Amino acid sequence: MSQDPKSLLQRFYEGVSTGDLSVIDELLADDFVEHEDFPGIEPNKEGVRQFFTLFRSAFPDLRLEAHEVVVEGDLLCVRGIMSGTQEGDFMGLPPGGKRFEVEGFDMVRIRDGLVTEHWGVFDSMVMMQQLGAIPAEAPA
Repeated sequence: MSQDPKSLLQRFYEGVSTGDLSVIDELLADDFVEHEDFPGIEPNKEGVRQFFTLFRSAFPDLRLEAHEVVVEGDLLCVRGIMSGTQEGDFMGLPPGGKRFEVEGFDMVRIRDGLVTEHWGVFDSMVMMQQLGAIPAEAPA
């Protein structure tokens, strides 16, 4: 498979946002390595499937939106927004119908048209505040 890196990213974000997790098999290499830790999730291709299955079950309207995208050699970097409304259990937090919207950064390495590595950060503290799991402000 050979497609330009920005199209590959857009295809992945669209797939996840519509619940089509087959994009994981389509766009991630079998030897994919995840460098962003998430409790209980393996740092490989199957772990990516587990991560997005978990998020989509808790947030059925989960959306990934790419904003700025920069490609340099075999690396692609993106500033994006992840959002969703909690309608299922999430890490011990019962569904509350609350919406989150947080900014994040992803960097991926692409080899032969497939993603081989991912590094990322997103504001999980703000996400948990928006979901009501932790206070948004410290008590006075």
